[in-house]
Amino acid sequence: MSTSTPSNTPVAVPRGDAIPGYEVDKVEAWMAAHTRELTPPFAWYKLEGGHSNLTYKLVDGTGRMAVIRRPPQGELLPKAHDMGREWAIISALGATPVPVARAIAFCEDPSVTGIHFYVMGLVDGQPLYTADDTERLMPLALRERAAHSFIDVLADLHAVDPDQVGLSDLGKKDDYVGRQLKTWYRSWTSSIAGAQFDDQRAHHLQKYFLEHLPEQGPARVVHGDYGTHNCLFGADCRVAAVVDWEISTLGDPLADLAYALNQWTEPCEPTGPRGQRPTQLPGFPSRAELAARYAARSGRDLSRLDYYIGFNHWKSACIVHGVYARYLEGKKSTVGVDLEGLRASVLRSLDESSLAVQRLEA
Repeated sequence: MSTSTPSNTPVAVPRGDAIPGYEVDKVEAWMAAHTRELTPPFAWYKLEGGHSNLTYKLVDGTGRMAVIRRPPQGELLPKAHDMGREWAIISALGATPVPVARAIAFCEDPSVTGIHFYVMGLVDGQPLYTADDTERLMPLALRERAAHSFIDVLADLHAVDPDQVGLSDLGKKDDYVGRQLKTWYRSWTSSIAGAQFDDQRAHHLQKYFLEHLPEQGPARVVHGDYGTHNCLFGADCRVAAVVDWEISTLGDPLADLAYALNQWTEPCEPTGPRGQRPTQLPGFPSRAELAARYAARSGRDLSRLDYYIGFNHWKSACIVHGVYARYLEGKKSTVGVDLEGLRASVLRSLDESSLAVQRLEA
């Protein structure tokens, strides 16, 4: 995880105060028995981000630092917030060219703090969530370097043979896109009543993508949410670590690439509800340039890339459609939520998916 940023500097939790999700004395005693990396007691600093997982920076009396991470409190969905999965991935990738935080210790004993947790090294780097982050952290002259590092790391991840690094059981190896098409179509159809709207394009596109499935090559580790928000950029503006591996699995690397490219918003494109995206400022290469660099580094054929671009836009529409439905059904608080913006996002994603299919058929 990243160190603090000037706009969001973590403050140490006062010693003796309760820390949600952690029995501090037990955790520190377990750390003392299982690692020599740090010596308790620690100063605990809350870190933001990370899919609601409870993530803290630990600093011991000599200034040595690490990050501790556990799932959120309360009832969890099956397979959600799997710390053992994240631990296995960063442990396995630590010996590869893919930059990840150093794996330090993993606790499977629920008697320590009620659930499993792990400890990893602190990475000196920052993610990019907004254009403001880019302005603050990344000089214009170094943005191309950052982009090249971003896409090179993804290509290096997809070069890793999961069988050779002990990740062969991370997920099913076949029909990755086909399974996703069926899963997210069920989400769409089950959300129609709650969302109070349907769009025939969602049905037609799912049928098209199923009927035109590309042949999947060897399964590779796919991050599932690869973007500048999950990359920590160092002072040299290169990727120092990729974080938040909790939805990573085995699958089609071109689907992972297309997801990352879809998040790479260009300057001429509309801004989102939170303003400009990190890559909408001057100095960054285009998506086409990134795709060409990925192809050169990986040796993969990208002639059907638009299939994966369209599939990912369709999948995004299904995901947001389900979220929108839960808001309308009263299952999530709508305070501060732009419901019209969510609905518009669904329609935009279907627009983009349809355009990708048109390019394929041209």
